[in-house]
Amino acid sequence: MTKTGKLLTRRNCILSFFLYFILAVLVLTAAPFIGSEPIHPGVIFLDIFGNSGGWSADTMIFVYQRVPRVLLGFLVGGSLALVGGVLQMILRNPLAAPATLGLTGAGSVGAVLAISITPLSISWGPFSTVQLFALLGSAMALGAIYLMARSPQGISMNTLLLAGVMIGIICGAVIPLIRFLAHPNYLVAMDRWMMGGLDVIGYRELAGLFPFLLPGVGLLFMQMTALNHLSLGEEMATGQGVNVAAVQRVSFIAGSLSVAGVVSIAGPIFFVGLIVPHCVRRISGFDHRIVLPGTFLAGGAFLVFCDIFARTIIAPTEMPVGIITAILGGPFFIYLLMKKK
Repeated sequence: MTKTGKLLTRRNCILSFFLYFILAVLVLTAAPFIGSEPIHPGVIFLDIFGNSGGWSADTMIFVYQRVPRVLLGFLVGGSLALVGGVLQMILRNPLAAPATLGLTGAGSVGAVLAISITPLSISWGPFSTVQLFALLGSAMALGAIYLMARSPQGISMNTLLLAGVMIGIICGAVIPLIRFLAHPNYLVAMDRWMMGGLDVIGYRELAGLFPFLLPGVGLLFMQMTALNHLSLGEEMATGQGVNVAAVQRVSFIAGSLSVAGVVSIAGPIFFVGLIVPHCVRRISGFDHRIVLPGTFLAGGAFLVFCDIFARTIIAPTEMPVGIITAILGGPFFIYLLMKKK
């Protein structure tokens, strides 16, 4: 819907989507060439498509470091923004974000616990020990929240919100306890992981992300029409044939699946799911046919841009991208609080 409450026409939806798509393409195209060490496109082109007999150092960095990092940043940012936009709708809370589910804190507990027992080495396919423990923590939180929020009428959104917040608070207390008991040599690795980051080499992490994002993001996109009806109120949506309880349940599970996958690989990256959906709604209105895909594309572009800044601001040292999003998101969060007041 637009600010006047009218649904966007198909032509306007396509035009709006095209603008977000162009933004994402521009950022994805430029980002791999930006960093502490400049990479020349001509060298990359000749190495890949020419007959040079071997790849240069620039091409190796481009293919195995820059490209997977940019793709990971885009998928992580897009997923967090998408989940944040859906949660703000179904919870009727403009301050809702992926961390509201409590899965971010639970996944962090699992990851910190794995780091504290580093000698234990477990891997399953593309997943490392830290990722497996983070996924386990998120899964336990998902089960607990669902059991607490489930009722004969469906999922209670108020209970869901409170349960997620309380689990986040509990996890926030457990993490310092683990750090206190852990060997001092592991504290730096814990702190580094808790800042959130996209520093990857190769495509293993991307392979571990797809099993969660493909079903999670796909199910959220399938709710676009139902969310448009739900935005008018639960009674109105029910009168139009929408199974409100089913939409809420699917949105919660799909969002949880996406967040769990993201946290297990990139760590806790905050505020992307809070900032981007509000910006997209302010620009394009409230029709979820454009809000959801627009939020995904804009969220991905936003996090990739933040990562460019993180990689270059104190080059050759890299700053965790979670610090950048927190610096940008903190003032925006205060603005939302004051506006709501």
